[in-house]
Amino acid sequence: MDYNEIETKVKAFLVDELEIDEAKINPDATLKNDLGIDSLEVVDVVVLVENEFGYKMNPEDFKTLKTFGQFCKFLEEKLA
Repeated sequence: MDYNEIETKVKAFLVDELEIDEAKINPDATLKNDLGIDSLEVVDVVVLVENEFGYKMNPEDFKTLKTFGQFCKFLEEKLA
């Protein structure tokens, strides 16, 4: 799965499941400040990643990621 496919899927579940405004989602958007993903929503994101991509992500991994682009790149590397 390439970066663009991952970005599309991640964007879709952030909009559908976490009700984040799609206009705010871009590679430089910070997960916490720009997109408003708080510590409770991290758990939702981890579950969604496992359901969508079959990758069991550690919530600790998420803490090292600052932007939407970094998050998608992280998934691209893990799914390669």
